[in-house]
Amino acid sequence: ERIAPGVVDRQPVKEPLQTGLKSIDAMVPIGRGQRELIIGDRQTGKTAVALDAILNQKGKDMICIYVAIGQKASTVAQVVKTLQDNGAMDYSIVVNASASEPAAMQYLAPYAGAALGEYFRDSGRHALTIYDDLSKHAAAYREISLLLRRPPGREAYPGDVFYLHSRLLERAAKLSDAKGAGSLTSLPMIETQAGDISAYIPTNVISITDGQIFLEADLFNAGIRPAINVGNSVSRVGGSAQIKAMKQVAGTLRLDLAQFRELQAFAQFGSDLDKATQAQLARGQRLTEILKQPQYHPLEVEKQVLLIWAATNGFADDVPVEQVRRFETELLRFVENGHPGLLENIRTQKSISDDIKADLTQALKDFKDRFNDKTATSMTRTTTSNDGSASPVASSGAASADETTAVAAGV
Repeated sequence: ERIAPGVVDRQPVKEPLQTGLKSIDAMVPIGRGQRELIIGDRQTGKTAVALDAILNQKGKDMICIYVAIGQKASTVAQVVKTLQDNGAMDYSIVVNASASEPAAMQYLAPYAGAALGEYFRDSGRHALTIYDDLSKHAAAYREISLLLRRPPGREAYPGDVFYLHSRLLERAAKLSDAKGAGSLTSLPMIETQAGDISAYIPTNVISITDGQIFLEADLFNAGIRPAINVGNSVSRVGGSAQIKAMKQVAGTLRLDLAQFRELQAFAQFGSDLDKATQAQLARGQRLTEILKQPQYHPLEVEKQVLLIWAATNGFADDVPVEQVRRFETELLRFVENGHPGLLENIRTQKSISDDIKADLTQALKDFKDRFNDKTATSMTRTTTSNDGSASPVASSGAASADETTAVAAGV
């Protein structure tokens, strides 16, 4: 337990904390010192989002603290193995109070994690704490309170359950320069029941945090992963936690997706759509596809900017939806090999100047010519047999086995 820093000791959140996930870094940005809730039903990918954020901190002088509260020991072991396999345990700490531990240990675990984070924050460094999850923490506190004969309130939780979480999450802060300018960022998680975010604990934590990332079971089951519902997700820090380049491309992205969702609802009622509406629906489908990302493969911010810029400027509009993943993989490979200075310029300048915009346009045009030629060739691909004769191979223009493997591996 420790009193949170006061207003005088803080400064506004303005440094980005990149998660490596396109949909979060573009539309629900997180800053150093922020508290961003990850909320959703069980098995919707909450832990995967948090682990991606940890993996993306490699080499960025960020200490990551993962607090497991009431989890199965096998689940925590899997998390640790993922961190070890990706070389993340060099800068990560795991605090575990598993389901077999007494309720008192589960109650204390997040405060222990916060104390570890505060040590680094107060020494002028940056730390990230992940609480997985605070629903189980509240249940453990309810158990203790009922055993102590404290009067139960709504849903049998004690009256001070709001204070339980507010005093924990208020310890996340971006300290002033006089205090060393360190930061502690918190990513608490809440498990909802059937998507009900109006229950007691979810509404409490939503009101405490600086925004929420809402993961939806329907999106997850539809294959949209990370399954982020952009309409219900928000970051109250917003653009001040983004580099200028991302801000430049993300504004159009959010607008295009909002229009797509609106038109998609109307399109179900009628088939006679004008060309402009059809174009917007096609753009929305490709943007949705671009925002999908394999698990545990975070992307550097300059690569995210490149992909989102290409999609929002219409370079993927004529690419078949099932080919978008291949388009993304080959575009990254093409720019890395043929235009390495372009990504470096975005990384160092952190904005899209007129020169960079011209370079992006030229690089995309060159790539589209090659991509279209490749797609056309794959439609009529032939293989030469041992006797030298040629036989056509049926192909639908889909990616080859090697390319599919590359996409699955997140190359």
